[in-house]
Amino acid sequence: MDLILPQKPLGAMDRLAGGKRERGPLEQEAFREKMIHHLLRERGRRCGHFSPLMLASLLPLLLFLMAAACSAPAASSGLVVVLAPTPAPATPRPVLLPADEAPHEDLSEWWYYTGHLKSESGKQYGFELVVFQAVRGENPVGYAAHFAITDHQRESFSFDQKTDKALRIQGDGRYRLEVGGWQMGGEGDDHFLRAHNGRYGLDLRLHSTKPPALHGGSGWISFGPVGDSYYYSRTHMEVEGTLQDGAETERVSGLAWMDHQWGNFILVNGGGWDWFSLQLSDGTEVMVTVLRDQPGSVPATYGSHVDREGRVTDLKAEDIGLEVTDRWRSPHSGAVYPSGWELELPHQDLELHIEPVLADQELNTINSAGVIYWEGEVRASGSRNGIPLFGEGYVELTGYAR
Repeated sequence: MDLILPQKPLGAMDRLAGGKRERGPLEQEAFREKMIHHLLRERGRRCGHFSPLMLASLLPLLLFLMAAACSAPAASSGLVVVLAPTPAPATPRPVLLPADEAPHEDLSEWWYYTGHLKSESGKQYGFELVVFQAVRGENPVGYAAHFAITDHQRESFSFDQKTDKALRIQGDGRYRLEVGGWQMGGEGDDHFLRAHNGRYGLDLRLHSTKPPALHGGSGWISFGPVGDSYYYSRTHMEVEGTLQDGAETERVSGLAWMDHQWGNFILVNGGGWDWFSLQLSDGTEVMVTVLRDQPGSVPATYGSHVDREGRVTDLKAEDIGLEVTDRWRSPHSGAVYPSGWELELPHQDLELHIEPVLADQELNTINSAGVIYWEGEVRASGSRNGIPLFGEGYVELTGYAR
């Protein structure tokens, strides 16, 4: 399912909107919500696809994509939402790097960096910097960006968000993005990140020491009737640069992870996902994704194991054992998130206990992405073949805050 927002309104939608008069910002927001509910209910009535829970979970992301992709002038103020047909099965092509590092024309795309930094004075920080891109036909390209810091010294979490629009895709075939002054880009194995949120700032250089890990065996993940996604990660990126903490700026170094995903999809069945990236002390890395449909339903689990030399093993659901050991209720949103896990990969003889560095690493990004989610730095400890090991990583939890 997708939203297409034409620049010229259709008659049926004009009637639904009650004419073409201009609306104020509050009226526009209420109108958008009314249209989405109406169209989703009509689609559900015809196809029997949407439960009330799925409607509720779809709404925030749909609102974001409308805001990101639709900036038609006042002369065409009759906003139109048309539900596209189910995407036809696509034939994947090979992922070509570094060319595929740059933006694509697909509906959805994101570039995602998380990492762990240590200053020369011994201070420790986790960071997240992500840029989302939404392409909807001839409409301006929509961008959202999130920047977060986990401060070990203060036991605090800080995040910020920005949005932007462009008349065309950024980059001109090169990988260089900027949203509200925050920048990311690179060429081949060498990347850079720059961001500042008032309290914290980053100016980092990253170097990938392993080949990109192509998930799903070839860098292609199928979501069935709702679309497909190209997906690869740079799982071991050495980091150097500076971090600003208030009035102080220190040199830092550490390790980062980069995810890049794009394709003609928006979301999987209106649910959410639990995503894990782990960098272990024996030089290996693990990615695990659990897709959730409705409460109690897990339609897909998949992952990758990357060995010391960069060789990737594709993990199926039967290769992954994951159990939640603790939960945390957000005092901000009221959402209850998993907050501790036991992960087992039997074929890799790997057992891990995973826990957050801080319980409260929730991001309220209603103003940019229309969602509240948990994205946080975690620690891991356990063993492989009975030999102790440890690690650090990031976990993303979506779909818990409704």
